Amino acid sequence: MRRVLVCDDHLIVRQGLRQVLADAEDLVVAAEADNGPEAVRRVRQPPPAEPIDVVLLDIAMPGRDGLDTLRQLKAEFPKLPVLMLSTYPDRQYAVRSLKLGASGYLNKSADSAQLIDAVRRVAQGKLFITPSVAEHLAEQLAVPAGAAGPEPPLHERLSHREYQVFRLLAAGKTVGEIAEQLALSSNTVSTYRARILEKTGVRNDVELALYAVRQGVQEA
Repeated sequence: MRRVLVCDDHLIVRQGLRQVLADAEDLVVAAEADNGPEAVRRVRQPPPAEPIDVVLLDIAMPGRDGLDTLRQLKAEFPKLPVLMLSTYPDRQYAVRSLKLGASGYLNKSADSAQLIDAVRRVAQGKLFITPSVAEHLAEQLAVPAGAAGPEPPLHERLSHREYQVFRLLAAGKTVGEIAEQLALSSNTVSTYRARILEKTGVRNDVELALYAVRQGVQEA
């Protein structure tokens, strides 16, 4: 029996995932968390608490988001399989998740059978990626020898933290709001903002928002 930890800030989502996994005789939701720090705390619990075998981790959570939580989990528990769940299009977070050590990436629109299959595969130490994620990986990583390959979008040069700030700026958040959400100082966020503008080649937040819409990172 594989013990699963479900981490999502929405109760109804956690309940839905629990119900789906209840149909699999070899899987059980052993714990839930509504934020990243709580998920890490639950995985850290020593015996006699039974260990967690797989973590289902949402990306979009307030405060410490799923990617930050993933990075911490993999630093402390490198062999723990983590399957990332998201409502975002694959191109936005799939490659970033896999580079940070995720065992798989699945959109929340997936059907129940695919979710169960994904959990089983990562629990067995295998990598789970959908055809669309595989295609995006090929675009990003599999450039033939001797070929220059297409230039990646400018925002893909951003670090993980820069990408977080980029998305929040593009969504219309102020430096102060971003600082509060990410638990950073306003000066630090302003530094990230300056780097983001430089790397994406835009001059201000309005142009950054327009760039994000063109690239499909942000809806109009």
